[in-house]
Amino acid sequence: MLLTASIHSLGNLNMSRKCELTGKSSLKGHRVSHANNKMKRKFFPNLKKVTFKSSILKKNVRLNVSNAALRTVDYKGGIDFYLKSVKSYKLSSKAKKLKNQITTKD
Repeated sequence: MLLTASIHSLGNLNMSRKCELTGKSSLKGHRVSHANNKMKRKFFPNLKKVTFKSSILKKNVRLNVSNAALRTVDYKGGIDFYLKSVKSYKLSSKAKKLKNQITTKD
């Protein structure tokens, strides 16, 4: 497996619950009891604080990403190749800056 990332715990819960690479965010819905009582709830994405190693920039990059994005980065061959192939409107501002740095260096 080509995964070159280390996973950290989500220490600060005040941060945005949104993936910085795919844009996945929380969804709203209902918790439904056996008596069909509906109470509001949120469905949060499976986020992890991950440190990626960028071979082009020669530095570590720490991002808050979903598990699905982590698998996609691994499939593409690393954070550099993923950022080159993804559309910019899905990325967070931090990830857009990284994408611009990678494209100018390459």
